[in-house]
Amino acid sequence: MTERDLLHPPSVTDERHPSDLAEILERVLDKGIVIAGDIKIDLLDIELLTIRLRLFISSVDTARRAGIDWWETDPALSSRAARDSLAQENAELRERLHALESRVGAEELSPVGAAGEEERP
Repeated sequence: MTERDLLHPPSVTDERHPSDLAEILERVLDKGIVIAGDIKIDLLDIELLTIRLRLFISSVDTARRAGIDWWETDPALSSRAARDSLAQENAELRERLHALESRVGAEELSPVGAAGEEERP
């Protein structure tokens, strides 16, 4: 140890501990942090463009506690949501097909559908 080290010991801020960064990251993910900002472009008092930025950094559990879970229902981000979306679309198409088949079947069975029926426009 030199005389300089004795007269000027390293301060706490001079030392970098990997655990400090890990603790900060853990705190941010546990509590969450919000960064917000707006960018507005005007020309001669006419608003041309407004961009609103909202950034929420947190863990998944913290986001759920905050009521944010859009990634679970976005088919681009969740395979379960993609399956659910396809299943819903399939069910809707089946209903439409059933309705069309019912109408066609009812028209074929109706007395108007007999051989002497008038021409439809």
